[in-house]
Amino acid sequence: FRALLQVPIPLDKELDKILVAGFEYRNTNVDINDPVPAGFNLQEVGTLQQIDGYLGYTWKFNENWRFGVKAGARISSNLQDGLVSDDWIYTASVYVINDMKDASTTKPYRWIFGLDYSTTPGRNYPLPLINYYREFHPNWTYTLGVPKTNVRHYLNDDHKDALQAFVSLDNFFANIQNNMVIDGRTAENISMTIVMGGLGYEHFFTKHLLYYAYATHSISNDFRLRNNERDDIYTI
Repeated sequence: FRALLQVPIPLDKELDKILVAGFEYRNTNVDINDPVPAGFNLQEVGTLQQIDGYLGYTWKFNENWRFGVKAGARISSNLQDGLVSDDWIYTASVYVINDMKDASTTKPYRWIFGLDYSTTPGRNYPLPLINYYREFHPNWTYTLGVPKTNVRHYLNDDHKDALQAFVSLDNFFANIQNNMVIDGRTAENISMTIVMGGLGYEHFFTKHLLYYAYATHSISNDFRLRNNERDDIYTI
């Protein structure tokens, strides 16, 4: 279950300066029916929760270039015994966007470059983000990058309806408050990485009201218990 709220607050119309306040809640239920080793307490990881709060700021450098920064705090845990210090993760990101979608070009495009840093245990370095969007043919577009790569075909010239094929990446991390000892090794957190492929349909009722339906299949599902040095303790 996921819920997301983002509120843009305009600060300067001429320079298109915008402050963005964001909040996201995510609840992941883990249901394992296979046998697990001694020391693996299924109830400890049955419900994992993530709560994010952040502030972002974005402004235009010129007609086609935009910059953005974001900072926030995240609670990511099984929350068995209230909040502890290891449940907290702090994040910071910077972005550069070259947007030629509204420019006078026959094939509009957009580049997004970024760096994303968090205090997630075992990851003491920022992760790069690269995303490229292109309109390569009338009523056809594609996007390359993370978390989603897709090809979209608009069914009409006013772009009210579209079909798309996509591959997306999703991940989750949570602290385990009561560490588990499995085969003499201590598991301190649980992480999940899923690669999904699918098809989707989109319909715009108005310019800002969109309905979409996606059908997906998990291509890869990596689910494991780890210690704070990112050593694998047990793979589910």
